[in-house]
Amino acid sequence: MSVETVSSNEWQVPAYIKNVWAARSGPWCVVIPVINEGDRIKRLLERMNVAGVHTLADIIIVDGGSTDGSLVPAQLQQLGVAALLVKTGVGRLSAQLRCAYAFAMNSGYEGVITIDGNDKDDPAAIPSFIAALEQGVDFIQGSRFIAGGEAINTPLVRHVAIRLLHAPLLALFSGYKWTDTTQGFRGYSRKMLLDPRVAPFREIFTEYELLAYLSYRAPRLGFDCLELPSTRRYPPGKPPTKISFVRGNVKVFKTLIKACLGQYNPSGPHDQ
Repeated sequence: MSVETVSSNEWQVPAYIKNVWAARSGPWCVVIPVINEGDRIKRLLERMNVAGVHTLADIIIVDGGSTDGSLVPAQLQQLGVAALLVKTGVGRLSAQLRCAYAFAMNSGYEGVITIDGNDKDDPAAIPSFIAALEQGVDFIQGSRFIAGGEAINTPLVRHVAIRLLHAPLLALFSGYKWTDTTQGFRGYSRKMLLDPRVAPFREIFTEYELLAYLSYRAPRLGFDCLELPSTRRYPPGKPPTKISFVRGNVKVFKTLIKACLGQYNPSGPHDQ
């Protein structure tokens, strides 16, 4: 497979350390962002291993600075992980994703699937994401709210916020009828990630901005978008989350509004 050379001179990507144990084996990779996921990342990797995901795509973990000892290189390799990227620069989730997507593009992958490292999403859906990328879809969003999807133990406040606020607003402003816009189980084509009208490699994306922005921007630019059914399971009791109830959710709402108003669009000739 021939891949054009990628120039990253204008990309803004946080500093990160690369631990690469296997060269690219095919056109697809699965990116898993993590930070202090404990046993959750191990359980996810074990499920992916049983499902044979490593035979379909290379598995890349991008760590935001874990301190819990959950990312032992030898164990990761045994579970089929091809590379561990450790972000050392500033930023949270979107910064991690910029590191991973830059690595993926410069490694020549034709598409990227992202699944959270907290073991809430069922990786059994990954083959269907790969099939969609093979058919030319540019943006795949996993949804627990469409036929075939399943939402298990979703906290009531989060369920209401997604169904009545987050997804409807992004659907209205993007022109695509999204149903599940806050989760990170997604797939992106190389074509979309490298399009200068999208320009995801910018410092403006540091926390959770990139997810809302891409849900808004991709449909408006005419990229082929698709929702596929997925299962998202929260454990019983208080849900594990890295978003604080008040401050964090207010920030998510502000990010949503800014995305819908086009405030994350690239400036200059690509601002459409």
